[in-house]
Amino acid sequence: QVRLVESGGGSVQAGGSLRLSCAASGRAFSLYGMGWFRQAPGKERESVAVISRSGGITYYADSVKGRFTISRDNAKNTVYLQMNSLKPEDTAVYYCAAGSYSTNPYDYDMWGQGTQVTVSS
Repeated sequence: QVRLVESGGGSVQAGGSLRLSCAASGRAFSLYGMGWFRQAPGKERESVAVISRSGGITYYADSVKGRFTISRDNAKNTVYLQMNSLKPEDTAVYYCAAGSYSTNPYDYDMWGQGTQVTVSS
């Protein structure tokens, strides 16, 4: 198993950028697909971006396509989410997760504690 710790959240104005990082402990990081999910108050957790074990395959939700970029560095046991052109509707708690390459949160076994992203208009 891996333990996941997110960082990089914060408050920005619309149009700004943030870079989230998710550091994983353990030696099995490269065996897992990794995903970024988010959950806004009163809403279900939704998939934002997913990356395969090697990093060669990625998926983005339509709402973030062209603005967010997911990447990973298996040598550093870290997955990133670069978020540009942020919108108020991006405001949520962002979670990274380790599991299968999937957009379904139930396919992920390990989750970080979450990091808050707040975008003001």
